[in-house]
Amino acid sequence: MKHVTLKQLRALAAVAQHGSVTVAARALNLSAPAVTLQLQLLQRQAGAPLLQRTATGMQPTRAGLEVIDAAGHIEAALRGCEINLAALAGAERGTINVGVISTAKYFAPRSLSAFASAHPGLELKLVVGNRAEIIEGLRHYELDLAIMGRPPNELAVKADMIGDHPHVIIAPSGHALTARRRIAPRDLNRETFLVREPGSGTRSLMESFFVEARLTPRINMQISSNETIKQAVIAGLGIAFLSGHTIEMELETNRLAVLDVIGLPIVRQWHVVYAADRTLSPAARLLRTFLTKQGKSYLPGSKPAQRSRARR
Repeated sequence: MKHVTLKQLRALAAVAQHGSVTVAARALNLSAPAVTLQLQLLQRQAGAPLLQRTATGMQPTRAGLEVIDAAGHIEAALRGCEINLAALAGAERGTINVGVISTAKYFAPRSLSAFASAHPGLELKLVVGNRAEIIEGLRHYELDLAIMGRPPNELAVKADMIGDHPHVIIAPSGHALTARRRIAPRDLNRETFLVREPGSGTRSLMESFFVEARLTPRINMQISSNETIKQAVIAGLGIAFLSGHTIEMELETNRLAVLDVIGLPIVRQWHVVYAADRTLSPAARLLRTFLTKQGKSYLPGSKPAQRSRARR
C-alpha cells in the first residue's frame, strides 16, 4: 500500500463512521462520486473489500477495520507532529483531547480549568463517557489522555496515579440503617439496590463487592447516570453503591447518608491513562504532569475514605 493517501484513508474512516457515502461526503465537504473514487483506489491497493452493505448502512470488513486502525495511528502521529512543531517554534498551543469517565466529572473539570488558566494557548476538548466508551476512545487514538479509575487490562496503556477514589453505599438520610454502626454486609440482602449500567467501572466494582460479601440483594433499577441514581435514592426507591466523590453536595445538605458497612469504603485510585504505543505531544505531557502532581488537590474531601482500610 505504498501509494495510499490521507484523502483515501479519511474517506474510508468517514464512511465507516457515518454508514453512508452521501453523509460522509457532506462531512468531508466533497461530492459523493469523489468519495466513491477514493474508496475504489484504496480498495484496489488493499487487495480486499474494505466495506460491506448491511441493513444499518455501510460497515467496515475485517480488512477495513485494519486499515481504519492504521489510519488512526497516522492521524494521531500528525496531530502530535503539529504540536511538536509548535513547541519547537516556542509557541505553547495545540489541542488536547481528554476523556473523562462519568464519575470523574465531579472533580475533573476543576482540575482541567486550573490547567487551562495556566496554559491559555492550549485548547482542551473534553469527552465524558462510561468506562467502555473511554477505553474505545483510547483504543482508536481519539483521546490523548483519559481520567479514569482502574486502568484497562484489555488495552496496553500507561497510567499514573492521581489520588484516592473511595466507593460507598448511600441511602436517603431518613433510612433505618443510617442510625446503625458496623452494618454486616448480609443485612443488605433485605435492601433494594439501584445500579449503574454494565460497562460502568462503578458497576464492576459493586459486583465484585457483592460476590466477596456473598450478597444477593434485589436490583430495582439499572440507571446510566450518577445524578439520576442519587435522585432516585433521595426519593426512597432504594440504596446504591457509588463513588464517594459524587455525593459531596448531597452529604452537606443532609439529603443522603453513607451507610457504615463493614469492609467499606473500598478505596481505589484515580489515574491519568494513555495508550502505551502513543507518543504524547508536549501539550499532553504538560497536562499529564499537572494531573499527577496537582490533581489530588482537586479531589472532593471524603470522610468515609478516612475511616476504613484501603483495598488495592
